[in-house]
Amino acid sequence: MKITEVKVFPAKDNGRLKAYATIVFDDCFIVRDLKVIEGNKGLFVSMPSRKRKDGTFRDIVHPLNADTRKMIETQIVEEFNKISGQEVYEADAAQDMD
Repeated sequence: MKITEVKVFPAKDNGRLKAYATIVFDDCFIVRDLKVIEGNKGLFVSMPSRKRKDGTFRDIVHPLNADTRKMIETQIVEEFNKISGQEVYEADAAQDMD
């Protein structure tokens, strides 16, 4: 499985949320509403989630292994860096948001 398209849309505020992203796998499956967030150890990608009745959030989709998470984060953060012109950011794949 390969990521065939990445689109990043910068967030309007200057908080921890830096951008939203959309990715396409193998030109046939799209995932929207990923978030690029600035954490304590750098940027990471948060998966799309839904708020539950008890107020907690649960991911709607998420990678099943660390290699896939790293692939997604790397490509999204690289695209974010291209559009923002800020090469100082790096993906922090060690931070698990599941």
